[in-house]
Amino acid sequence: MNLKTPKGLTVLVVFMFGFGFMLVPLYDVFCEITGLNGKTNGQYQGEITPAGSEKGRQVTLQFVVNKNDNLPWEFEPNQTEMTLAVGERRETTYRVTNTYKTAAIAQAVPSVSPAEAAEYLNKIECFCFEQQPLEAGEHKDMPLVFFVDPKLPAHINKLTLSYTLFDITNSKKPASDPHKVKKVVN
Repeated sequence: MNLKTPKGLTVLVVFMFGFGFMLVPLYDVFCEITGLNGKTNGQYQGEITPAGSEKGRQVTLQFVVNKNDNLPWEFEPNQTEMTLAVGERRETTYRVTNTYKTAAIAQAVPSVSPAEAAEYLNKIECFCFEQQPLEAGEHKDMPLVFFVDPKLPAHINKLTLSYTLFDITNSKKPASDPHKVKKVVN
């Protein structure tokens, strides 16, 4: 088929649109196969059930943060790892500091690996459910209350919960970064 003809160009445009439309499902399949970008559930609304037949089963949970270049805040877990029983309700905190010269708002995006474990890590309370506004220089400890579902597959004994903070202060990117101090030249 000659792509220089209107018919050929139309086919090419339809193909490109279809490919673009399929990128999200293809990405989800890729993440499921490779274990990357384990999407977590939203806020847990049910009751916490005891570990049952798995009573005494322990898992290790690692807490990791990723620093987004567009948000150079200080951000770290107050605890980098914990061992807990499946079904056990636990809590921890993350420390965040606004290093900008002005107030800003951030949003945390979580992921779990291996991705297969994401549906079994249930967050009861999480700073990722809400936007995090901070004044210039302000810092706070943000809570995370969670449990690991006793139905977690037996071959998984270590999970990693990762958060990345994104600057959502402005919906549109400004011409210059409002958070950086401008030098005044006389």
